[in-house]
Amino acid sequence: MKELFYKYREVISYLVFGVATTIVNLVVFFICKDVLGIDYKVSNAIGWFLSVLFAFFTNKYFVFASNHQDILSFIREMLLFYWYRVLSFVVDMALMILMIEVLHISDFWAKIVTQVAVVVLNYFFSKFLIFKKKAP
Repeated sequence: MKELFYKYREVISYLVFGVATTIVNLVVFFICKDVLGIDYKVSNAIGWFLSVLFAFFTNKYFVFASNHQDILSFIREMLLFYWYRVLSFVVDMALMILMIEVLHISDFWAKIVTQVAVVVLNYFFSKFLIFKKKAP
């Protein structure tokens, strides 16, 4: 069992912190909307921004164990992380519109399918384009 954990540690960590990121998003959204009385669209944007920030640090340090050499490489990783999360958000919306409005799939199943696609896409972006290991 221990061997399986070590073999799939990165994927398991990614999924665990993905759930935590979702919780951050929801908690921030509802606090902004229900407690602070902020419009739901602004609350959603704040929740997305802070949850992506949370995801950046957890992915950087705990999932992919990326070490930066200087502040510029840290900023580069953060900007790339946000850029690819915006890109995956666009893919998410495009797939939702396609499935709901064109293919007439229920919004529940469309959201489930898009979230699976986004999780896979974000993992690929993070592993191979953002936190890629430098050749020795």
